[in-house]
Formats: sequence, C-alpha cells, structure tokens
Amino acid sequence: MKIRGRRECQDCGTQWSYYDTGDVACPDCESLRSVGVDERTRHTDTPTQLDLTAHKAAIGDVEGIPRELVKDLKSELRGYLRKRGFINEGQLRPPTDTYLVARELLEAVDVYHRTRQPAAADKLYLLKLLKGADVDRRPPAEEVPEILYPARGIAIARTVELFRDDLTEYLDENPNQDARAVSGQLRERAKRIDALQGNVEPSEAEPLVRATRDLVAALEGVTNTSLASISDTLSQQTSWESTDYLWAPTQDRSLHRQSAEFPNTVERSRIQ
Repeated sequence: MKIRGRRECQDCGTQWSYYDTGDVACPDCESLRSVGVDERTRHTDTPTQLDLTAHKAAIGDVEGIPRELVKDLKSELRGYLRKRGFINEGQLRPPTDTYLVARELLEAVDVYHRTRQPAAADKLYLLKLLKGADVDRRPPAEEVPEILYPARGIAIARTVELFRDDLTEYLDENPNQDARAVSGQLRERAKRIDALQGNVEPSEAEPLVRATRDLVAALEGVTNTSLASISDTLSQQTSWESTDYLWAPTQDRSLHRQSAEFPNTVERSRIQ
C-alpha cells in the first residue's frame, strides 16, 4: 500500500513521520486530524518493538514454557508479526533475526506441546528462543533439536513467502528481471518446505534466509554477490527434494498483517 507518511497536524502544525512512529496521532497534541506533505510511498512496515520481558519473568528458569502461559505469549508474537513488513518508506528490507525468531517461537511452542516426552535439549532450546527473540539473537541451525525442525522450517518458509509478496510489489515499481527470477525460485523453495510442514534439515532451509538478505544487498548495490550467484545457490538440489519425509501437523496459519495506513485493521491474509 502507498501512503503519505510525512504528516502535518491540522490543529497545531506539528510535522512528524508515520514511517518512524507508526502512529497516526499528532505527537504533540494527539489530534487525529493531519494531512500528508509528501508523495505517496509504498510502505508495508509498522515500527514496533517486541518486548517479552513479562513472559520471561513469568516463566523464570523453569524447563520449557508451561502450557497455561502459551496463549498470552502467542498473542504477543502474533501482534508483533502482523505489524512488520519488508518495505519501509519505499525501501526493501530483509527479514531480521528478531522477526525470524518470533515466528519460529510461535511455531515451536505448538510443536513442543504436541510432543509427548520432550527431551531436556528441546526444553532448553525453547527457552533459548524465548530469551533471544526480543534481543535479535537467533540460534544457529546446528543447535535446533530434531523434534523442532518443523518449527524452524515453517518459520523460514512463511517468512520467505511474506517477503516475496513485498518483493513483488517492490519490483513492480523497480523492475529487475534477474531479481524477479530469484523471486520465483524463492517462492518454489518456500512452497516445497511448506508442503513438508517444515520438516527439513535446518541447514538446508537456511539458504533461503541468506538469499533474501543477499538479494536486498544486491539490489542496493552494497555487495559483490550477484543475482546470478544467488540464483545458482537456490538451484542446488537438497536432500529433502528427493526424500520422503514424515509430515508434522499443520502449524498456525491464521496470521494476518495490519494495514500500514490503518493500523487497527487487517490488510490481507499473509498466510495461504
């Protein structure tokens, strides 16, 4: 969606940036009467901080996340993810570690509580996700316990799907055929992982995250990595493309993202 994010209050004359605040109210007088003073710019991101301090305090040092605390935690994670997007004031942005950990934690708590006898390593990893989510700290692929492979895989696949939605909009205004080809490869890889319910080796899902970041850097001209080399990497076959996997139950598919211009409304379904 395109908005005029540079606002001027019609009551007191204060100017502010909705791109920075995510707030339609005047920061000085709190009036909701304002006009845009810039050109309409594509914007899908609403600035917000993920704060899980209260959830960490409630859980303390117990092993795992008690079932009775899961509902509020998932609500907090969903609220954060709904607001975040990948185009900020017309500029394409890659998924951050905070976004990826929040989505993985959202999936992981469900996988964990469906497991009859989770191991100590599973519980510790879940707590590591919780403690790292709001401080931009994402565990490396080799630390993911096998039982939680689906949570990591689904988190990456659906993040890439959402990123690609915004990338398509970005490329409509900034045409680049090589980037559009990479976008198609990202879509196919993400769909395959989603079809397997995320149950793939984390190390083989991780290249999709690197590809989104390398793609943005290539479009900005701040890397030596070419779009052709990104395409070559995504073309390499993985073990799960030739192997049958046991499917995990379907994860949370209810996520929507709020409209940037009307932050209290839902823009559209972001998960197919």
